[in-house]
Amino acid sequence: MNAHTAPARLYRRPVPPFWWLHRRSYLLFVLRELSSVFVAWFVVYLLLLVNAVHAGNDSYQSFLQWSGRPWVLLLNIVALAFVLLHAITWFNLAPKAMVIRMRGRRLPPRSVAAAHFTVWAVASAVVVWIVVGRP
Repeated sequence: MNAHTAPARLYRRPVPPFWWLHRRSYLLFVLRELSSVFVAWFVVYLLLLVNAVHAGNDSYQSFLQWSGRPWVLLLNIVALAFVLLHAITWFNLAPKAMVIRMRGRRLPPRSVAAAHFTVWAVASAVVVWIVVGRP
């Protein structure tokens, strides 16, 4: 290939590694994607808990002792924050992914999001009621 037949190269401006810090929407997108790692951690943690309970009291007590270490507590607090971010951003995106029609009219996006948040609050209240105990 000579210089006359080579395809022209387009100029591509270099992209800085932290390009996503320049806009709030990009930052939320990257944080939401990162939150999936912490969702996975919660799944692993829950499986470890179930395994410890299944293995007996000694294993469960060992798990509780391990769970009380400062780095595990800190990891779980950070994971909780990311899981909440994940859930909130997911429920806010739901109206864009789900078009619900009632009586031939589209439900307003706020109604779809509000329904998701309401179900989440009710489910959370039921879990708290079960865990804390019934009166």
